[in-house]
Amino acid sequence: MRPTFHFTPQKNWINDPNGLVFLAGEYHLFYQHNPLGDTPGNIGWGHAVSTDLITWTELPMALPYTNGIMAFSGSAVVDTHNSSGFGADALVAIYTAHHTTRALQTQHLAFSTDLGRSWTLFEGNPVLDIKKTDFRDPKVFWHTSSHQWIMVVALPNERMVQFYGSSNLKSWRFLSDFGPAGSVDGIWEVPDVFELPFDGTSYWVLKVDVGFGALHGGSGGQYFIGHFDGQRFLTDSLETNWLDFGKDFYAALSFSNLEKRRIWLAWMNNWQYAQATPTTPWRGAMSLPRELSLFRDSSGLRLRQQPIPELEQRRGEVYTRHNWSIENQHLELPIRGEQLEILVEFDALKASEFGLGVRIGVDSYTTIGYHLNSKQIFVDKTQSGAVFHPDFSGRHEAVFPLEQGVLRLHVFVDSCSLEVFVGSGELVFTELIFPEPNAEAIEVYAVGGSVELKSLAVWRL
Repeated sequence: MRPTFHFTPQKNWINDPNGLVFLAGEYHLFYQHNPLGDTPGNIGWGHAVSTDLITWTELPMALPYTNGIMAFSGSAVVDTHNSSGFGADALVAIYTAHHTTRALQTQHLAFSTDLGRSWTLFEGNPVLDIKKTDFRDPKVFWHTSSHQWIMVVALPNERMVQFYGSSNLKSWRFLSDFGPAGSVDGIWEVPDVFELPFDGTSYWVLKVDVGFGALHGGSGGQYFIGHFDGQRFLTDSLETNWLDFGKDFYAALSFSNLEKRRIWLAWMNNWQYAQATPTTPWRGAMSLPRELSLFRDSSGLRLRQQPIPELEQRRGEVYTRHNWSIENQHLELPIRGEQLEILVEFDALKASEFGLGVRIGVDSYTTIGYHLNSKQIFVDKTQSGAVFHPDFSGRHEAVFPLEQGVLRLHVFVDSCSLEVFVGSGELVFTELIFPEPNAEAIEVYAVGGSVELKSLAVWRL
């Protein structure tokens, strides 16, 4: 079941991505990791590097569990101007210290002067301690206009995030609170905040994750769009905007020190069943890296996620068709595989439902479909294979009106996952699936009338 183009550790447990940063031609992926087992415990920061976001080299643990402190989630920055005194271009990790001998979470620093290969714990830790049991997941960035480092950190039980400011990464002063807002059914975790341009104006996106109260149950992410003035985040809309309409996209974090792109990835799992997924000797994987931008629809500004173009390096054999009419049929394609990229445009015509079937075997299949009357796009994995937990299986859907009757889907199928980018990334579904062996068939279908495939390309990856 190990994926071929999603990151997994060689063995044992992982969850949240941490400290995503670009430095000296390398993308650094740190992540929550238990080096001793395939369930949470002994948590520290694992580490992998890549030059292209596609092929990763796993390195030794960066911040291991030590002296009764687990290194929980956090971020990393390049201290270009040596504001911390750790050295010019030092890599500085800001993370939550989870104290195992007492109910306390505090924010700590560690630094590296050799491109992340070795780390020194700051002797003045903790740098932020408000005497809370649950106070975690700092995301730090440099705010140019106010000329300071900004930290956003979660108060999970209060459904809030707090902003702090610092000139040197070591001493932090409180700036403001945000929340509760949007979805508050579950705890808030793993915030991220970043700037994106749209139509000549700069906007800020604040992302917070919702644990055990998300859209389909379990864990998921939401976001707000507004402005950040160096002290507080302000938004005109406090409604819930979900990041992903599948079950398995959590703790998304964006790379720091990228000048012209905003790229993030997430833990491809759900806390409802993450400790039971049927894989060995590894457990847990990262999503594909996604490039972020903004778009506007009838409800206002929204976040767009698109697969990074570097993924095209993985393309192999291709099957294509154009202007192909299908009426009340399920048609298997003459290309099979466990690792596929699919790019398809449907013209709805008169079919009541149409779409794709993937990872089809004797007893398992997953459907990506569109219901014309309800204007709903859906992923149905009720027959996708192994059902190892009562909350795993399901059909997940979202409203997506078609423009001029055309539906565009960009789908990535890996050994145990499915990522569906709808339209130009206006909606995304991320789903784990565990099909039977040799479930490699793919089909297109239409029911209740006809549909035209304007274009279809399927690549082996």
